Amino acid sequence: MDKNQDYFKANKATWNDKVKVHSKSDMYNMQAFKDGKSSLTSYETEALGDVSGKSLLHLQCHFGQDTLSWSRLGATCVGVDLSDGGIALAQELNDELKLNAKFVCCNVLDTSKHVKETFDIVFTSYGVIGWLPDLKPWGKMIAEKLNTGGTFYMAEFHPIVWMFDYLEEQPIMKYGYMQDEVIYEEYEGTYANQESKMVSKEYGWNHGLSEVINALTEAGLKIEYLNEHDESPYNVLPGLEETASGMYVTKDKLYPLIFELKATKI
Repeated sequence: MDKNQDYFKANKATWNDKVKVHSKSDMYNMQAFKDGKSSLTSYETEALGDVSGKSLLHLQCHFGQDTLSWSRLGATCVGVDLSDGGIALAQELNDELKLNAKFVCCNVLDTSKHVKETFDIVFTSYGVIGWLPDLKPWGKMIAEKLNTGGTFYMAEFHPIVWMFDYLEEQPIMKYGYMQDEVIYEEYEGTYANQESKMVSKEYGWNHGLSEVINALTEAGLKIEYLNEHDESPYNVLPGLEETASGMYVTKDKLYPLIFELKATKI
């Protein structure tokens, strides 16, 4: 576990740097967000419906745009993230926009130690589980934080996406679908600004769909559905093409780009 703590420390430093870059990027479009634009996609809003009056815990919230978007829709929100820079900016945004969300800086696996209340909804999305070495404690924590009958929802990049090494000029399939070994990458730039000179130093892990599902069901959640989609709401992979609906697809659509999962605590 000591080695994992070293990995988490490195990832935290990288995400603190990313906050500075992402908050000024076109992708996160901070001014539009402040002016009222939601950062949520149709997948998330259609899955969770009317959240007014519900309590919502957002895991790995970055600097809080999605958390605050749920807050604007009437949910009482708490956002959790590893990056203290991200949490500080999220709190600033909350105060500036006069919303009532709260933000907590901690490793997502330690959420139960830092957030004592339980919630109607636990939510997480896009590029989250790859930062975790083992999903069983993640699933257990989600179950701990949900009220009985509460909903867990996630939208995430498909495990097939993470089998490729995108640092090569032409992405090549390099990593295992169910690979236990840590993956280290070091590169210049970030998905929200590929021209940035920041250097990302990242440790990550690949998790297949069976691992995701088993972590949740073993913790006592009932899977309501698992949907796979061959389009992504974000243009964060090489060579994607924009569709008429504003989504992004690979040229040949040979494999799914994202999945969404909804579960209930029974």
